[in-house]
Amino acid sequence: MNFETILGNVDFLEFLRGKKATFLLSASVTKTCEIPNISQAGIPGKLYLTPTLDAEFLCTKQVRSMPDIAQTPKGIPTPALITRAVHELKAYSNIEILDLGLDVVPQINYFKIHDFAIKPSARIDDGAKISALEIFQKGIDFGQNYQINDDYVILAESIPAGTTTANATALGLQYECEGYFSSSYKNNPSDIKNQTIGKALKRVDLDADLFEILSSVSDNMIIFNAGFILGSRVNNLKIVLAGGTQMAAVLLVINSILRSMGGVIDSSNLALCTTKWINKDENSNIKALLEQLDFPMNAYASTFDFSLSNHPALKLYDEGEAKEGVGCGGALCYASINGLTKEQVTKKIESFLG
Repeated sequence: MNFETILGNVDFLEFLRGKKATFLLSASVTKTCEIPNISQAGIPGKLYLTPTLDAEFLCTKQVRSMPDIAQTPKGIPTPALITRAVHELKAYSNIEILDLGLDVVPQINYFKIHDFAIKPSARIDDGAKISALEIFQKGIDFGQNYQINDDYVILAESIPAGTTTANATALGLQYECEGYFSSSYKNNPSDIKNQTIGKALKRVDLDADLFEILSSVSDNMIIFNAGFILGSRVNNLKIVLAGGTQMAAVLLVINSILRSMGGVIDSSNLALCTTKWINKDENSNIKALLEQLDFPMNAYASTFDFSLSNHPALKLYDEGEAKEGVGCGGALCYASINGLTKEQVTKKIESFLG
């Protein structure tokens, strides 16, 4: 297994080779996921359970809030399988859950669930109704006070319909992103997404205060993690953003906040790690999103795929379904720098599916 450098240089990820990581899963619900066919990140009608089930499986290798692992109608299993497989082969030192607005709290013991008293956000086409400045401040406070005994943090997300809210966020902040955002579908349901985003953007004055814009068109995960990353700079915490275009949106929000206040950030201890499926996706462009940042960013993509597997559900990943989620890109890059082979990871993932 290996990885490619999308932006920056290889030094940051090489420096982390063999070092210890804490895995943070930002779990959240946006009611945008209730719009029919906007996302396939889970079970239709029950997408609000996806981050709960992902957290349960990541921590315990079991789902407890439903009888079985969440799969899409096409039978694509959650990327949590990939992230959990890596953990079983080369354990993260610690796994913690950030509850950034869940409908159902994960049924797990002993694992830390950080409760920030945040409610799920509303549909963006009806106004997300987020107290963005308050949630951003909660992220700042958490980042300033968060302490680990490990060398770095892998920061992941699980939020169905999150690519739609991420796209709306970037457009609301007036970045160039036409065709740049990915989808859990092979064929991006762009009509549904564009209609939803169009309705959302009509509700806001794009010249308004940026937190007013975020309150209406964004999601809790993006806003909180922008605060968390900025807050963590006081401790020089090393953070790997484990994800695709949604994590790029987090960085774009940071960029806009810094622009608005004339601030700067030392981004030398930050990196983004994603999957081959995002990096090679013809229907999105994560590099183009990251190139709009005013600060340098190291970004990498795992080269892992399921070419060694004959399992039909897993082969769907190589055909362009799912692509990313639950930090699987960051987990696969972590696997690369910790000596795991493609064969090992593939066999472990297959073992979960019987």
